[in-house]
This record gives sequence, C-alpha cells and structure tokens, in this order.
Amino acid sequence: MFETNYTDRPGMISAMRDLPVGTVTFLFTDIEGSTRLLDDLGVEDYAERLAEHRRVLRGAFERHGGIEVDTQGDAFFIAFPTAPAALAAAREAQAGLDLPVRMGLHTGTPRLTDEGYAGFDVHRAARIAAAGHGGQVLVSTATAALVNRSELRDLGEHWLKDMGAPERIFQLGEQTFPPLRTLDTTNLPVAPGRLLGREREEAELVELLGDRRLITITGPGGAGKTRLALQVAAELVGVASDGVFWVPLAPLSDPDLVDSEIAHAVGAPDDLGGFLHGRELLLLLDNFEHVLAAAPRIAELLAAAAGLRVLVTSRAPLRIAGELEYSLEPLSPTDAADLFVERARAAGGGELEPDATVGAVCARLDRLPLAIELAAARTRLLSPEALLERLEQALPLLTDGARDAPERQRTLRATIEWSFDLLDADGRQLLARLGVFAGGFRVEAAEAVCEATLGGLSALLELSLLKQVGDDRLLLLETVREFARERLTSSGEEEAVRARHAAEFARLAETAYALRHEDEAEASSRLDRNHDDLRAALDRLTRTAPDEALKLAGSLGWFWLTHGHLAEGDTRLRAALKASTAGGRVRARALTAFGALAARSGRVDEGRQRLEEAIAGWIALDDQAETAGALEASGWLLVYDAGDDSAALAAFEQARSIRQALGDRPGETRALVGVCQVLVAIDDPRAESLAHELLELGKDDLRTTHFAIHFLADCSLIRGDCAQAEERYRESLRAALALGDVFEASVEVQGLAMAIAGQGDSARSLELAAAVERLWRSLGTDLHVAFWDRLLERYLSPARLALGSDAEAARARGLELPFEEAVELALGGPN
Repeated sequence: MFETNYTDRPGMISAMRDLPVGTVTFLFTDIEGSTRLLDDLGVEDYAERLAEHRRVLRGAFERHGGIEVDTQGDAFFIAFPTAPAALAAAREAQAGLDLPVRMGLHTGTPRLTDEGYAGFDVHRAARIAAAGHGGQVLVSTATAALVNRSELRDLGEHWLKDMGAPERIFQLGEQTFPPLRTLDTTNLPVAPGRLLGREREEAELVELLGDRRLITITGPGGAGKTRLALQVAAELVGVASDGVFWVPLAPLSDPDLVDSEIAHAVGAPDDLGGFLHGRELLLLLDNFEHVLAAAPRIAELLAAAAGLRVLVTSRAPLRIAGELEYSLEPLSPTDAADLFVERARAAGGGELEPDATVGAVCARLDRLPLAIELAAARTRLLSPEALLERLEQALPLLTDGARDAPERQRTLRATIEWSFDLLDADGRQLLARLGVFAGGFRVEAAEAVCEATLGGLSALLELSLLKQVGDDRLLLLETVREFARERLTSSGEEEAVRARHAAEFARLAETAYALRHEDEAEASSRLDRNHDDLRAALDRLTRTAPDEALKLAGSLGWFWLTHGHLAEGDTRLRAALKASTAGGRVRARALTAFGALAARSGRVDEGRQRLEEAIAGWIALDDQAETAGALEASGWLLVYDAGDDSAALAAFEQARSIRQALGDRPGETRALVGVCQVLVAIDDPRAESLAHELLELGKDDLRTTHFAIHFLADCSLIRGDCAQAEERYRESLRAALALGDVFEASVEVQGLAMAIAGQGDSARSLELAAAVERLWRSLGTDLHVAFWDRLLERYLSPARLALGSDAEAARARGLELPFEEAVELALGGPN
C-alpha cells in the first residue's frame, strides 16, 4: 500500500541523482489486488506479468522525462519536472498495460534533502493514488491546473486519510470506475494511531467480508474488537459503493432502539428496510452484547437488502442464520510486547525494549490490548520490573484510561463489570465460584466444585468471560479470574467452594496414582494439566488439614520426580511430613516419594534412610505391592545416586521376587528393568539380551519400552557402535518425551551427545551436553553414575580436544540453549 510503502520513506533510490526541484509533479502507481492476482495466476505467470508491467512503466516514464525515486514490489514513485509530461507518461503507460494498475498525480514544491523528497506533497500524491482503482489515473487540483482540462473528468471533493481538508480530484478519461476509496461515504471515526499486532486478523476479515454478509467479532472485554473492526471497515471504504457506517450501540439500553440507531447512522427515513434495499453498504454494529434481543431484526434487514453486509463486535454471538463468528484471541507474545513498548514510549515511559520483563507483564495481563495500554501508561512512574511486582492484583492498578474513551474502557475492572452485569444471578454466582480454579479445568470439575450446569457454562462462554481450551477444558483469563475471586471472597461461600475444590483435586491425584503403572503417560498428563490447581489444593490442606495434605503430597511424589519438580516436591513433602501426625499408608507412601526426591536432590544418605523407613512401614502394613515399589525406588537410588551396584541389584531382585509371588507380571517386568540397569552399569554381558527381552515384555508399557531401548543404546555405545547408539538414543528420547519425564529425556540427550561425538560432530556434542548441564542446574540436581561418567569422559574429552580453543564457545552456546531447543537439536540428526 502507498501509505506504508512511500509516505514515510521517500527518495530511497534516486537520493543521489538529479531529482527535479522547485515545482515537481509526483506520480505513484501500484497494482490493485496484487496478492489475489498472485493466487490466481501462480508464481511463475505472475512474475512474468510483473516484469512486463515494470518494462512498460519504465519505458513510458523515461520517454517523458520521469525519474524513478523509489520502487517497492509492484509500486513505483516517479518525479517529473512538469505536470503535462507526468500526465502523458501515465496515459501512455496505462495504454500499454494488461494489469490493473492505479495511478495518482499531484504537483507541489517539496523540499529536497540528502535522503530524497520530504513534505506533505509526497503524502498527498500517495493518498490520491491509493483512492483509485485498477486502470484509473487520478489527478489533484494542483496538477489539473497545469494540464489540458478537457481530458479530465471532475470527480468532486473527497476527504483523504490524514489530510486536513477535502481535495478536489480529477480522473483522466471518461471510463467509469467504482466510487473512490475515500472517507466521504462513511461516519467512521479517525483512528488515533496505527493498529498494532492485528495485521493478520485485519487481512482475514477484509477477505471474509468479500464472501460473508454477517461476521461477528467476539472476544473478552479489552481484546480490541472495536479497534480491529474500525480498521477493517476503513479498508472497505470505497469498496462498498453506498458507504460504510459505524453504529455504536454501547449507550443503548433498549434493544428496540437498535433499528432507529442504524437509521440515524445511515441517514435513512422511516422505512429502514426500504432504504437499504438496492444499496451496497457495510454496517459496523459495535458492542451488540447487551442488545442481543435485536438480533432477529438484523436477520430481517439482511434478508431485505442483498447488498448489505454487517460486521458486528460483541462479547456474545448473535446466533442468527448466516452468521460467521470470528473469535478474537489475545495478542501474540511478540505483538503484545511491541504494543506495550510503543504505548509506554507515547506515555513518557522512556525508551523500553520488549524484553523478558515486558513479556512477563503482558502475560500477566492475558496479552489483552486494553490491559496492556492501561499498564503501559503507568510506566511514567513505574519501571516494568516494579510494575510486574504490583501486578499480583492487576485490577486496582489498571485505571485512568483515556478520558475520551467510553466509561467501560477507562479501567479494566469496568470492562469486566460490563459483561458481569449482563449475567443473571445464577451466572454471577457461577463466575464467582469459578474463580477458585488456578488454571484450566474440565466441565466435570466445574460441576463438582462449583455446581455448574452446562447452560451456565455456555452463557459464560458466549459472553467471552470463559474461554474454551482444546476439546474438553475451560479457562478464565487471569484478569477475569482476579475479578471472580474478588466476588467469591465477598460471597460468603468461599470456604465451602475451596473445600470442594481441594477434595476434587485430591481425588484426581489418587486416581492418577492408581493409574501410574497401567498408563503412566495419561496419568502424568492429567496431573501436569492440573498442576496449578493441585498446588492450590495442597496449599489449602496444609493450612486446614495437615494429614490430608500429607496424603495428597504422597500421591504426587512420583509425578514430581519424573517431571523435574525436584525442589518443589522435596520442599512440600518435607513440610507435610513434619506437620502431619498421620501414620500407616499415608506416611509410608510419603516417605517413599520423599526418599527418592531427597536423593535426586543430592541428599543421598537422607534419601536412603527415608526409603528404609518406608520399606519398614510397608512391611508392617503387610502391603506386598507397595513394599516392592519402595524396594525399586531404593534400587534406583542405590544405582543412580549412591553408586552401590551390588545393593541395588539385591533390592531389584527382592522386588522381583515379591512381584512374582503376587503374580504381578507387569510389576515383575518393572523390577527387571532395574536389574538390567545394574547389569549395564557393571558391563555384564547379560545386559543386552535382557534388554531385548524387556523390549518384548514391555511392548504395551511405554516406560519399559523406553528403558529397554535406552539400555540397548548404552550397550551399543559401550562397544563403540556410535551410529547405532545414536539411532537408539533418539528413539528412547521420543519415548521419554511421550512420558513427560524431563529427567530421563535429559539423559537421552546426554547419550546422543556422546554418540555424535563418537562420529566426529564435536561442536554439536558439546552444545547438547552443556544444555543438559543447564537443565540439571535449574532442577537442582547433578547426577553422577560411575559407568555413565566414564562414558562421558571417554567420548566428550576427545571432542573437547578436537575443538581446542573453540570447545568453550560450544559449551557456552549450550549453556544458553533452552532444553526444548536442545531436544530439537538432538532429534534433528546431523547438521
């Protein structure tokens, strides 16, 4: 477009050439609908047509003394010393073109700087060209005064974007074109600034309105629905031949007044339907959510007027035939940060950068444009770091919006209250209760904790107070959740709701604990999705019911261990064991988990002692299955953390004997996994055959499959077959990722680092090894297994020697590499 391509950066090509000075006539051109043409013609055909178009234009311009100031894509900016020459060049060029090129001419006395032309004449010429259609040549009043007027057609006065007065525009020739794309047939307000972060949505909606007659932009308060809709409508000025009209509905309280409000906006007499019949126009109905009863009338108007298109903004869809609902999501992280920085600068907050702190501020604000703009205004007084600290309670902070904004948009609280007030009493109660959830939740959880009904949840979804995440989960945005919690606190039923919440998530944890061997991936996935609410439940039980808190913590221990929450699990279990007097199964299970976590956190002796207490407790309870489980946990501690291979083998064999006696074949296989790990560690030749056996035994168990492949990779690496080891570690890594086991995944990345080092890729090897080092530091662990350390030394030391002085640089790159990226690098194969 001319507005973005030229008016801010004139004179890019010919700044150092002999550009005309004094009175100069500017000619702007571009191809109308070039993107659509590219789709229709295909890349190859379009490229040929574009090249021919450039040849024709440049030939005509040069023959009439034009100088090419700039060209971008399919657009040209040309300067002529005289107006007649410019008009003659435009006439000749149009005659030789077979593409829809629009042209605009304006004459003025621009200032010539070292970088090219500057001044309003450049902007005016670009605006005139942008108002035209393919094949059309538009001429300003200033240019028309200097040429033969007999070949010009007077199109009258038109308002152009960013121009302070109307411009009389002329057209070369008598050909008929659609109305100009100017601001005359519209009542749209002029936007105070450019729209940021919604370019994709804007383009999609403009395209959709070519085919659809009713589109409703829905989304939560503060998402920027009105601003986006106004921008889309502005793009369609001139496309809808009878105009584009904005109908603000927020001031209305009576749905019956919508008809008269539309009539007033478009200048219709009493019969609105009759007035719209036969006309081609676009209506922007803004803030429809509180007059939804008027939706059937919109359907009637659409039926009566085939040329009518309607763009609606609403927190709830209209639910009438033909409606396309366009859900407006929060901004992307990058766009949100850019918006914050720009608005902060405009508010006098200084020169900020879109860094991690700004990103965290935007995330806390759900990346909602209104919330971001309100927060950015505070940077006059608060740095982003100070602002982030205060955003634990965002609603009291985000006030003092623009004085000319509607009252509902001056504070974030008012924006949410606008939707809240549209609910009935049951809906308000339900929203308040849903504030108890710390993260996303399933419908079943809302029913159990909040006594929700499907109808009540649907009403909140329709008003964008609730968001659907995936197929079966719902979510309150952080800002809405804060509002809901305020209402819950003042409702008098907070304790009862929180008690039901804790009970529901304790039940979820117990279910996952029982499922952990049968379907570990599903069990851990359930806990991972609900971890924030499990934490909230544990926090409450710690304050109100220490024994129940110990029970919940014990059921989560295995998950904390496998998912890398070592410090959290260690701290929570220690506190729960100290606070509770519960014994029996509850304490034995908690000690089992705590022992494993303590050892993995570096306190091996304490972990070993706690696991011995757990084993004794399970034996006293005569629970053979849990005794075997605690023995296996002890075996892993002994081989991984304590380096006591013989004791580890004894523990695994004892667990295996118990599983055999119980007839627990899957359990026996899990014990054999431990046995195989010890055999690998001591370089026992039986290890590889047992690993193959485990691969068959564990074909229905993902963790057993993971370990079996890992052991086979170890065997390959030990005998020096690095290519085979690489293939097997990569397969084992995929299994660990499917389990969600961060620690095991990191071990596979270490294995891959060694395997590729053995094949000569020293730099990537050291990067991967350092990325694991970084991860382990963040987890609070530093595993050292004797046989594994020997392998690391065997393969990584030569890699360091091979790189010489570059080895430290490779390690430094790895220490900066997030583990997710390290996994991608490991799975990507050779560079």
